[in-house]
Amino acid sequence: MKKEDIPKLKRKLNYYYNSFNIEQISPDPLEFLHRYKDKNDIEIAGLISSVFAYGNVTMILNSIEKVSQIMENKPYDFVMNYSLKKGEKLFRDVRHRFFTPRDVAVLFQILQDVYTKCRSLKYFFLLYYFENDNNLKDAISFFSNNLLGIASHYGKITNGLKFMFPDPKKGSACKRMNLFLRWMVRKDDMDLGLWGEIPTSKLIIPVDTHVARIAKELGLTKQTTANWKMAEEITENLKMFDREDPVKYDFALCHIGMRKLKM
Repeated sequence: MKKEDIPKLKRKLNYYYNSFNIEQISPDPLEFLHRYKDKNDIEIAGLISSVFAYGNVTMILNSIEKVSQIMENKPYDFVMNYSLKKGEKLFRDVRHRFFTPRDVAVLFQILQDVYTKCRSLKYFFLLYYFENDNNLKDAISFFSNNLLGIASHYGKITNGLKFMFPDPKKGSACKRMNLFLRWMVRKDDMDLGLWGEIPTSKLIIPVDTHVARIAKELGLTKQTTANWKMAEEITENLKMFDREDPVKYDFALCHIGMRKLKM
């Protein structure tokens, strides 16, 4: 990116960031979080929505809606009164690409264990977060691997469960985990900002096909593969426009690609 192009691109990015608000949120899995007021409900809805956030957006929203109905739109109560045996029956018809009904049932057992022992996903995540880390790479790696460690108490770690909780140290872009963290850490009209202990400057942009394509077109990355290295590079370049909150541009970049808007 040429130095003289930076001010123009900053104006464009800020224009699109300010163009989207809560009224334009759909179609996006984030809309499910805004159904709730209680922090625990929002956290659980957030993790579920992010876990299912891959594939066609219509399929994503349909899967999250199906799970929400099974929870009777009471995520925290559902988790705290959950049993794996009950879940295997309730989720027997829930399939989402790589996830089997058993994977989904085990996911909720993981959540119950976390909330029983740590009271919230936030406190569980903060066990692995250190202020002098450059970003959340190490924290995500520990978080994902320890969630899989909990899952191992309930049988074989399937490919679906591994896909739910990827490891950035193995190169994954961790798009869905970074999406969940954006929702939890950032605070504006759309993001919920429940985890104030983590600075927004530590976040890494969630890279999907839409963000990767737009970022390449804008010169925000030279990488060709959507992996952790690309996510870090895009985030570092976005710091030219907002050093403290570079990931604020994620929703706009993603939806410019999804909605085929002109950049």
